[in-house]
Amino acid sequence: MHKVEDLKIWQKAIELVKLVYLLIAELPSDEKYGLISQIKRSAISIPSNIAEGAGRNSNKEFIHFLSIANGSTYELQTQLILVLELNLSTKQKVSTLIDACIEIQKMNYSFQKTLKENDLNTQY
Repeated sequence: MHKVEDLKIWQKAIELVKLVYLLIAELPSDEKYGLISQIKRSAISIPSNIAEGAGRNSNKEFIHFLSIANGSTYELQTQLILVLELNLSTKQKVSTLIDACIEIQKMNYSFQKTLKENDLNTQY
């Protein structure tokens, strides 16, 4: 088990959610049940799945939830691109969030690799 609050990837994901909420506060209210709802779900899913995985009993289970979290970062990235394509926000505001998604994706892949290596090392 990992203490989730100590995980840098979880901390970055929490920061991303806060930034996402600042952005969606500026989006048109007619998107409340459409794109805004999807963006919220994707963003919240990232730290939530990291936390759930951290609370599991094995690295294999943790990796599974990190994989789900990674899928959510790609989903959020796609939705943010749609925000740009639909001219709902500025490139400057959205690019920061997309960059944060990419950073979390890279951290996630690296963390999964480390967990897999740790599992291999403890088997022998």
